[in-house]
Amino acid sequence: MTRVMAAGLLLLLAACNPVFNWREVRPDNTALSLLLPCKPDKAQRSVPLGGRPTELAMLGCDAGDATFAVAVATLDDAAQAAAVLAGWQTATLVNLKAAGGGQTSPLTLAGADALPPAVLVRASGQRANGRAVQSQAAYFSQGRQVFQAVIYADQMDPEAAETFFSSLKLDAGTPR
Repeated sequence: MTRVMAAGLLLLLAACNPVFNWREVRPDNTALSLLLPCKPDKAQRSVPLGGRPTELAMLGCDAGDATFAVAVATLDDAAQAAAVLAGWQTATLVNLKAAGGGQTSPLTLAGADALPPAVLVRASGQRANGRAVQSQAAYFSQGRQVFQAVIYADQMDPEAAETFFSSLKLDAGTPR
């Protein structure tokens, strides 16, 4: 009985001070919804995607010694999506100095375009300060929009990664 009460108390205390306070977010002007473990910050900047400056909108936050983020860009032409996503993956892995180029696996994501297929890329590398980092990043598209959902962590929390990536949902409506 004492063990049951102690376990209950620990659960209650954990619930009062969660490391991950999951909440649904919807990036502006997209059909995407996902869970983030904390209140996200918003940012926007111009980046070279597909060989031209492109506005990239981002939502992200830090929780549990990890950074969780989603970024979206709207392309001039949906036919550019495959090349843009491939270049984005490569640039991310180069910036990480990823050992072995990462491991890519298919990602099932309802509402995402079949071509290019949605993928999940796992990699280990280095932060800008030289510290080791683990990364998991999903790349997918819908219409003219391309997306990256990513986690960077010193040590990846498999449960948090599963919650984050399994929460990705694209409304079946008209792609943006």
